[in-house]
Amino acid sequence: MPEAPLHPQSLPAGGPAWFQLFLGQAPRWYKFTILAFLVGNAVLLAALARLPGERANLASIAWSGERPPPGAEVMLVIDGRPMVVDVAEDRLVANGSRDGTALTIVLPAGLPTVSAIADADAANTHAVRLLAVHDDVTISGGIRTARFIVGWILLAEFIFTLAMALSCYPLLPGGLLALQALLLGLCSVDHLYQEAHHNFPVILLLVFVVAGVNFLKEWLSVVFTALLFSTRSKIVLSLLFCIAGALLSAFLDALTVTAVIIAVAKGFWDVYHAYRSRTGDHDDAELEQFRAFLRSLVMHAVIGTALGGVTTLVGEPQNLLIAHLVAENVPDGHERWSFLGFFLRMAMVTLPTLVAGLLTVVVCERFKLMGYGQPMPERVRTALAEHAATVAAQRTPLDRARLRVQGALALLLVVGLAFHLAEVGILGLFLIVLATAFTGVNDEHRIGHAFTESLPFTTLLMVFFAIVAMIAEQDLFRPIITLALAQEAHGQLVAFYWANAVLSAVSDNVFVATVFINEATAALHAGTIDAPQYEKLAVAINCGTNLPSVATPNGQAALLFLLTSAIAAPIRLGYVTMLKMALPYTIVLTAVSFTAMYLWL
Repeated sequence: MPEAPLHPQSLPAGGPAWFQLFLGQAPRWYKFTILAFLVGNAVLLAALARLPGERANLASIAWSGERPPPGAEVMLVIDGRPMVVDVAEDRLVANGSRDGTALTIVLPAGLPTVSAIADADAANTHAVRLLAVHDDVTISGGIRTARFIVGWILLAEFIFTLAMALSCYPLLPGGLLALQALLLGLCSVDHLYQEAHHNFPVILLLVFVVAGVNFLKEWLSVVFTALLFSTRSKIVLSLLFCIAGALLSAFLDALTVTAVIIAVAKGFWDVYHAYRSRTGDHDDAELEQFRAFLRSLVMHAVIGTALGGVTTLVGEPQNLLIAHLVAENVPDGHERWSFLGFFLRMAMVTLPTLVAGLLTVVVCERFKLMGYGQPMPERVRTALAEHAATVAAQRTPLDRARLRVQGALALLLVVGLAFHLAEVGILGLFLIVLATAFTGVNDEHRIGHAFTESLPFTTLLMVFFAIVAMIAEQDLFRPIITLALAQEAHGQLVAFYWANAVLSAVSDNVFVATVFINEATAALHAGTIDAPQYEKLAVAINCGTNLPSVATPNGQAALLFLLTSAIAAPIRLGYVTMLKMALPYTIVLTAVSFTAMYLWL
């Protein structure tokens, strides 16, 4: 008997078999676009590499022992002020000495005469001998310029794949672009590994915490169902859903909370659909009103996950990434950027924004703005309430015991996070162990299913790290960061916030946060900013990526998850509708968070 195809969905017809299989169900125009990107990048790099070489100042240095490896740092002491320069392969000069005792490095533009050099990567920093300074010489042919230009093009192409996530999951085309970056020498495999190794806590968060919370879904569904029947006021109900989404996503993963919201809404829809089929009553006006009711409810709840997700260490993956990096680079960092420390440092921005977000719920519902404000039809409420009562009555003592265990485990997770009893991912691991051991789950297939929601995004995060490595090795953001850091202290916060806000609205906010926190860390190492300013920039990056990203599904993973879910089509929640419904929140959250950051940081 022949095996069933891995993906039985219909593929676009036309063209050779390999083209039909390439990127699966993606539109033909999208496939052609990605192929054009891949071919064009290679051709353009080869053409630009033939251009005349660039001009630069060089310094030849020597030291005892083995030369610093790529990724190490060399400290230049200029007029008594230290400046750190990375030792990366793209800074090595082809005709320079590379025999282990001497190295020629490219000096940053506009530096005065180098008076001394020290090796900052060694265990004990020691002076290194300056052999010579060569002014305005030709280096590396045109390959450095070629890699810089193609690097920017490839970055734009990668952001395009994120923006077109509805045409094809970004892992496929984005992964191809990342692989090409490695093959073209725009970044190295070692640098990619270093990025992954450095961000290992974030990977653990996505793998174990998301999977662990999956075993709490039944309890979370009961919580949201109880909220639905707790009041007849649509304004109060919307506030409750938004607050629940914010509170849960502050301690649990936002994607998992969104998955629960989707499951609950889909359950409500299925019950109503079965009711219409059973009674034969096809009231189209009632149907449209219920659709509008569910649309507004799920949007309030998912926006709530963004409001709560920005506040704590585990609310979003980039929160942990930012906190982990800052904790390693500032005095008493692990205490100052612990779970409680992170909350307190963000509170001056996130709490006013949370209040403003909840007020936005009230205003949108009260004045029926942007599709909000529709109450639940009374007959639908009656049908849903009867079904909920039937389900509750059918629960066995075993079912009720399982719910109590899940609620207790959710509380334990919150306590473990609040007191930082272990790394977040380790807490997630033991949540899985306890949730399976005490709720009757002992089948490896059921356990494996819990990981299906997190692993695709975890894999995509590894692709992000490849692009981040390319940005670092090719210094793609150096002009932008240099311009931002040239401002006074508040100007730096403004520049970083808006750069993150704009990019997060069209690209994934985890990717954007990774890029900018790495650049801020490099500025700290170079002595351009001090530790207090570095911490303020971390707050600006975190708020700039988390809050304005609700503008589109491209920036906020929870919105993208909702848009591609099984409930989106029945309630007519398309891309344009989601943009319209997110607009009031985008304006309010961005304005309030920026104002709070500017006034109080």
